[in-house]
Amino acid sequence: MHDDRTLVEARLRRVLDERLRPAVYPQSVPLRVAVWHAPGEPVPVAQGLAAEPEPTEVGTRWGAPWGTSWFRVTGTVPEAWAGRTVEALLDLGFDENMPGFQCEGLVYRPDGTPVKGLNPRNQWVRIGAPVAGGERVRLHIEAASNPVVLGHPPFRPTPLGDKETAGGEPQYTLTRMDLAVFDETVWQLVLDLEVLGELMAELPVDSARRHDILRAAERALDAVDLQDVNGTAERARQRLTGVLSAPAVPSAHRISAVGHAHIDSAWLWPLRETVRKVARTVSSMTALVEDQPEFVFAMSQAQQWAWVKEHRPEVWARVKKAVAEGRFVPAGGMWVESDTNMPGSEAMARQFVHGKRFFLDEFGIENEEAWLPDTFGFAAGLPQIIRAAGGKWLLTQKISWSQTNGFPHHTFHWEGIDGTRIFTHFPPVDTYNCSMHGSQLAHAARNFRDKGRARHSLAPTGWGDGGGGTTREMVAKAARLRDLEGSPAVTWETPRAFFEKAQAEYPEPPVWVGELYLELHRATLTSQARTKQGNRRGEHLLREAELWAATAAVRTGFPYPYGELDRIWKTVLLHQFHDILPGSSIAWVHREARATYERIAAELDGIIGAAQRALAGDGGTALAFNAAPHARHGVPAGGAAPPAVTGHTRLASRRDGGFTLDNGLLRVTVDARGLVVSVHDPAAGRETVAPGRAANLLQLHPDFPNMWDAWDVDSFYRNTVTDLTDAESVTAGEDGASVRVVRAFGSSRVTQLLTLPPGERRLVIDTEVDWHETEKFLKLAFPLDLHTERYASETQFGHVFRPTHTNTSWESAKFEACNHRFVHLEEPGWGVAVVNDSTYGHDVTRTVRTDGDRGTTTTVRVSLLRAPRFPDPETDQGVHRFRHALLPGASIGDAVKEGWRVNLPERRLTGAREVAPLVTVDNDAVVVTAVKLADDGTGDVVVRFHEAHGGRARATLTAGFRVAGVTVTDLLERPWDEGAPPVPDGDRVTVRLRPFELVTLRLRRA
Repeated sequence: MHDDRTLVEARLRRVLDERLRPAVYPQSVPLRVAVWHAPGEPVPVAQGLAAEPEPTEVGTRWGAPWGTSWFRVTGTVPEAWAGRTVEALLDLGFDENMPGFQCEGLVYRPDGTPVKGLNPRNQWVRIGAPVAGGERVRLHIEAASNPVVLGHPPFRPTPLGDKETAGGEPQYTLTRMDLAVFDETVWQLVLDLEVLGELMAELPVDSARRHDILRAAERALDAVDLQDVNGTAERARQRLTGVLSAPAVPSAHRISAVGHAHIDSAWLWPLRETVRKVARTVSSMTALVEDQPEFVFAMSQAQQWAWVKEHRPEVWARVKKAVAEGRFVPAGGMWVESDTNMPGSEAMARQFVHGKRFFLDEFGIENEEAWLPDTFGFAAGLPQIIRAAGGKWLLTQKISWSQTNGFPHHTFHWEGIDGTRIFTHFPPVDTYNCSMHGSQLAHAARNFRDKGRARHSLAPTGWGDGGGGTTREMVAKAARLRDLEGSPAVTWETPRAFFEKAQAEYPEPPVWVGELYLELHRATLTSQARTKQGNRRGEHLLREAELWAATAAVRTGFPYPYGELDRIWKTVLLHQFHDILPGSSIAWVHREARATYERIAAELDGIIGAAQRALAGDGGTALAFNAAPHARHGVPAGGAAPPAVTGHTRLASRRDGGFTLDNGLLRVTVDARGLVVSVHDPAAGRETVAPGRAANLLQLHPDFPNMWDAWDVDSFYRNTVTDLTDAESVTAGEDGASVRVVRAFGSSRVTQLLTLPPGERRLVIDTEVDWHETEKFLKLAFPLDLHTERYASETQFGHVFRPTHTNTSWESAKFEACNHRFVHLEEPGWGVAVVNDSTYGHDVTRTVRTDGDRGTTTTVRVSLLRAPRFPDPETDQGVHRFRHALLPGASIGDAVKEGWRVNLPERRLTGAREVAPLVTVDNDAVVVTAVKLADDGTGDVVVRFHEAHGGRARATLTAGFRVAGVTVTDLLERPWDEGAPPVPDGDRVTVRLRPFELVTLRLRRA
């Protein structure tokens, strides 16, 4: 037989494009259109509906950047269409090649009832099926002219990312506003041929199944009269029934399709626009749930559900109905799909507390999966947090984006720093925007790395980020793929149903230990420094507010601010979303974030001040309030007392123009360049700084990644470096215990204060940068005279070890990594820590000196600032302040303490009395991360703590009040039977902890 395969395939493509798809709507009439452009920000729905629009027409330009236009479309269904299915086709000027990231609309009836969203690949609104003919049609469209920020070519700097700089030029052209007859038979034929054509293209050329499909498609095309497609479509469909009914082989891969619309809570649009994106998508998805009995849709991020409830009550009613039917499913159990690298211990816990509690309160649904498809890597402390929140599964697919190493599993146990294991799945479809295209499903089946042991995977199905979610075409394709020879078998299922099946078939999957590091988007640990500082400060202020308010409530009857703390926590958690905290959103988002952080800091300072005043009373005694989990200056952790200061620091000038700082515990030498050339530890007889090197060295790199500017730093940035060694001035500080250094470079200026506090083994470095560079990367380097093959970085509820060498490609790829408050390096018996108050990104490298002692230099470099131009062309321009401290001779315990110290400075005020801690712990290895009143308003005291040094620990917790009962709880403060039960003895509780074990105790007050 002659091979005409390519001829038939080309014929299929052309007939679909030029004859069949256009015939889905064989007849149409134009609608009348009028428009009202809302001034400024979006208006309430009632106002938009009531506004008097002006006539307009198709072809008209509309929509200033970030504007809202209310279109009114009216018309009459022709009498001749009686008995037909009729739809309105409403094209706002969409680019169908880009499913999201552009203009969108939400359609309303005249009474304000939402109908569905309008998106690039979802432009229809059903008028009637069938119509009687003569119906009057009137619809209103709330259209958002969100500009295309990520255009073609991508990653070009643009002023469109902020309404203050975007201008007023119309962004879109009104393209189509028609009533049209919808021919479902032709639509079904199109989908038959699409499914078969896409499947055929994935099958081996020499397979019989491929040629069966080819010949069936040829027969169907022969049956179509191209001059009468609508009259012959059914005949063509009949030619395909045989190949569409052939069942899948028993060994076929099984795909659980979950309707999905990944909506970033902010990214290339501001938070306020996400509220509307969610409303549009939810309107469409609840309508699709009603129309398609097998379809299941899952939506994560409790914050987005809360927005619908607050801002769109009419949509919320439809949501509640669909949830009750079990087909519109809350997923993930988190407040937002947050970054997981940078949020602190308590913040990561509260993501689950507030997310799960919302779904429990609203629907009585307990989420057992964490749903984080797009998060930029996963901290090693997360499995324990998921488990402590009552979860047992995790889904993500972002690790498939890694540039260097392919992850070896799709389904596995992920083991965290404490030994907790979470059943984890990476969808092999490698997207969270699956469209049921044959190439995607075939990729999932081929790509699945656990063949022979498992055969189930999950496919999040639908367009995200303004694409509108799952389409009716995707649902129709899935129906054909349920049991089709040559294809994976597709079934609509909830995340829970998938995980239960996957875990049952694969009870002993492989284990991955430690962080899930994304070998991409490493610069998100540094971009938008003010956002990161706002987050860090917000986390620690919340700790203080809870601690002092709880202490004051128990001691003085101070009214505990439940509502205020709940609201502020949710605000901080929202801003930990994986495109806000990582610094990868537009300028508008970060401008608003800065203002939000300032507002909540002022509010929390007010709560803290009021509680401390209630505790201290009126008097003249100088008190220091210590919110850190360790005693300092004679002040107990969680208490207040007059501070004890011992010792003093001597400052001496050097002949070379530098200075020496000496407090008896450390001797620091600063040369005339303002560089630290020696930090001597007399007790150990050790020098901290590597021979011939200098610490406190600012280094500047060019920083122009290949793509994803705010997200990425590529390894070649290291090829070129400028050491900033020239100083304008190096002078003694005004306090007599510090050195002030001023430098200028490029268009920027740096002022540093190097301080050796009396009685302390730490060199404090305060850095102020007036930053006006672009596409540059600023680092602060500490070359240490240390030989070590690994170092510790603080993460949630503990620390993770990373190698200092690059033996393998996995280790080499970790050239920029995350820490919280410290990194710690150690030779047996002597270590060094670098602590910080607001930075996350860092790198650690090692070299062996070829001259002198041939020792090892291990260099820690803190990442301070970047200057990418996309998506915010003015990223981080202006003044920034950072605090770091170098701790020679530090154990891991010292690193933990000093990390807390630098982030929770003492608060000083005068009062009448000292304040005893509400709870104390007698082992410094056991760190209390939260002291608060129970969220349910009972007045119980909740204490959360963990083992922080990486070893086993025994500790006694003593309450500063009478205790009537003690309960171990999960993160939601519910009784929990995991872990060793506490041993109460009056007001004391003895606990034994595994390395990094997390415990929450609920203390009932007598």
